[in-house]
Amino acid sequence: MREAHIPTSRGPNALRLFAYLFFVGALGFALVAKWMGDVFFLRLATEALIFGGLALSVDLLLGRVGLLPLGQALFFGLGAYVSALVLKEWSASFWLSLGVTLAVCALAGLVGGIIAIRSKGVYFALISFGLAQVVSKIVFNTRELGASDGIIGVPSVMVFPGVSSADPLGFFLVTLCIILGLYAGLRYLIETPMGRQLSAIRTNEHRVPFLGFDPWRFKLMAFVGAACIAGISGALYPMLRGFVSPELMFFQVSGNAVINVIVGGTGTLIGPLYGSVLLTGLRSVVGSFTAHHQIIIGLLFVVVVILFPRGLIGYLGPVLESRLNRSGRSQGAL
Repeated sequence: MREAHIPTSRGPNALRLFAYLFFVGALGFALVAKWMGDVFFLRLATEALIFGGLALSVDLLLGRVGLLPLGQALFFGLGAYVSALVLKEWSASFWLSLGVTLAVCALAGLVGGIIAIRSKGVYFALISFGLAQVVSKIVFNTRELGASDGIIGVPSVMVFPGVSSADPLGFFLVTLCIILGLYAGLRYLIETPMGRQLSAIRTNEHRVPFLGFDPWRFKLMAFVGAACIAGISGALYPMLRGFVSPELMFFQVSGNAVINVIVGGTGTLIGPLYGSVLLTGLRSVVGSFTAHHQIIIGLLFVVVVILFPRGLIGYLGPVLESRLNRSGRSQGAL
């Protein structure tokens, strides 16, 4: 599993172009859906963006640090439960729920990171998987949290005056802005000294201490950051669907997030968003014809891994970059 490497140049960056296309395309989709009066696909697209945020958190660890998290659904589900409890028991406040969720997930990420990042490779993957299994079983058997039924009846919230979570178009745009903010923050992070340290850890962790840096500290910060991103994304889920369930912490959610990253392009950041939209839409379309839609998803995953080991954006990025470079050189020659 290789990270997509996009050659740098003075011309337009292919990954940034793919990011522009994604977010501008999302706005265009919202306008068309509003004009057609379509609610189902707006809600489905909002869900795809929410799970895209979870995929971003996975890509931070997998694509930038080289850690495979098989239990990232722990923080996604934790964010969903905290948000639901705040909205239902405390106050139907969008910003309060996000703030409390961020604080709780940061603390949980700190504790989980101290436990998990001391290990590497498959051991890290298994420990993260085990943590998610333990917490999901506790939630599943806790009556105060609704046990297997989860928490239902989460009220809609007012985000801004005139924009609530019950408004399909308005909440889609709010979710899009949040995901854009998370993506932009991560894109800025990888271009900072901390981002370069994370890349160095992925390349050769044993040489980082010779540069005067502690790799454990940077890995812990990345783990906490990924937990916060997953938690914020999860906090949006009960606002969209009006309920949460322990299934949000199950391995299937973590596995789907990893698949989204690999299909879209590991290490590209924008690739996981494309992967989430593609696979969420595919599950919905294929699921309307057969209950065995996971077979189609599995076959697609196998095909992508074999033909495009760097993911769709990881494959298309260098192709687009080279064409942009040739175009820039030809214009310069003229």
